[in-house]
Amino acid sequence: MENSVKVIPLGGLGEIGKNITAIEYKDEIMVIDCGVSFPDEDMYGVDLVIPDVKYLVDNSEKVKGIFLTHGHEDHIGALPYILKQINVPVYGTNLTLGIVKNKLKEHNILSDCELHVVEAGDIVELQNLKVEFIRNTHSIADSCCIAVHTPVGVIFHTGDFKIDFTPIDGLVMDLERISALGKQGVLLLLADSTNVERAGHTISEKAIGDTLTRILSNAKGRVIVATFASNIHRMQQIVNASIKFGRKVAFSGRSMENISELAMDLGYLHIPEGQVITLDQMKKYPNEQVTIITTGSQGEPMAALTRIAFGTHRKIEIEPKDLFIISASPIPGNVKMINKVINQLFKKGAGVIYEDLEEVHVSGHAYRDELKLIHALIKPKYFMPVHGEYRHLRHHTKLAQGLGMDEKNTFILETGEVLEVSKKEAKMSGKVHTGSVFVDGLGVGDVGNVVLRDRKYLSQDGMLTIVVTIEKESFSIIAGPDIITRGFVYVKESDALISEAKEIARRELEHCLDNKVVEWYILKVNMKKAVEKFLYEKTKRRPIILPIIMEI
Repeated sequence: MENSVKVIPLGGLGEIGKNITAIEYKDEIMVIDCGVSFPDEDMYGVDLVIPDVKYLVDNSEKVKGIFLTHGHEDHIGALPYILKQINVPVYGTNLTLGIVKNKLKEHNILSDCELHVVEAGDIVELQNLKVEFIRNTHSIADSCCIAVHTPVGVIFHTGDFKIDFTPIDGLVMDLERISALGKQGVLLLLADSTNVERAGHTISEKAIGDTLTRILSNAKGRVIVATFASNIHRMQQIVNASIKFGRKVAFSGRSMENISELAMDLGYLHIPEGQVITLDQMKKYPNEQVTIITTGSQGEPMAALTRIAFGTHRKIEIEPKDLFIISASPIPGNVKMINKVINQLFKKGAGVIYEDLEEVHVSGHAYRDELKLIHALIKPKYFMPVHGEYRHLRHHTKLAQGLGMDEKNTFILETGEVLEVSKKEAKMSGKVHTGSVFVDGLGVGDVGNVVLRDRKYLSQDGMLTIVVTIEKESFSIIAGPDIITRGFVYVKESDALISEAKEIARRELEHCLDNKVVEWYILKVNMKKAVEKFLYEKTKRRPIILPIIMEI
């Protein structure tokens, strides 16, 4: 298609997290966001999932920059890994880049990276494209929509947003500028779909402050609040309520400590001098004068809240009259984990308040009425939903069609599919290489489907190792076979089974050696198959079998 712009989601469509979108015009590519997602239950041992950006690496001379909408992990978390592959300028607001800097420091690449701080209202001019940052409201400060001005027309990306008319920092979403763009004409809208299933309008973050104030007014001991470390507005309200009732504030959890310090340094979190204390200083104050703000609102096994609940935290032990507030909604998949933590807190005698009991959390994503308002203001020619699972994308296209948009002008893409848009038409035009790369510890990409399959089998049926020593010249067994098992059977109670498995391995090995077969590969495969068949017949289990042959 002549004189068109390509929109390519490289991650984050039909899944939660890993948001990254490339917009390409001729010899220029700009990238919006660069996020991670977190592993599913069947991704054993995987820490993070990052997008495969081979398409960007292959076209590195075209990539002019990465533009960040806000500082949440699912929008910035992959940056340290991606910048090692393709080092391009990164643009974002002050708080967003403050969080990014901490990440890049941890990876020892900060000095090699080019970061540009922008403010809402700024326009970054590239060769053919102009990138405009427009203030929105979300559950983290300094969040923006991005309007990409192309020779073909404007592409408007909402980022994650809600429409909060009374935000904590007083900086309301710039609906005036959004409306002006709509009047000028927007070619394509990409909009947050996370809460499209929820009717009405999100509650303002300010409403949480009233609830927290009421709860703290009745608290008789320490108050421990678990929330997202990035939710600085929530943090500010907890601090405000604590100060009102003469409480000092302590932060617990590495990310909470880092982000609260950064937010105070940059002027996003306002706490009077002397109000913040360390966990070590808590003992100097009566319990009714202490509030702890902690990580772990999702029940993560290593987070501070979980360690407190299960008695493994080094500095915080549950005491009588402690009141815990879980100020967050469980992310899908985390419900069981957070319920375990809540149950454990109750068992230890603490009071617990969570979303089902009180209004202690509000969403940062727009409900249906807010999405309708954005569609009405922008009046796009074409629409592509983003940010959400597949069902959310489907519901969002139906919403757009319900507002009068022609079905043929709405597009649901799979990750890697290309939407080509011109002034006259929009159409799907092929697919680029995409996928997921697994991060496990320091390893990036060294855990693939085969490794995950092995880990799955290990977790289900354990492993069994057969060790044997042979003499190659005489074609004879010198020692073994010996069998070592882990996670398969309790050896002391399975002597007969193990002895029989040894005998089957020995017979199979002798059969091969009698026929002058000494190739390791054949010996291992034959021994493994024979033992595998026997064990399945006897136990209906399939442990991973590792034959080890030593030669003298």
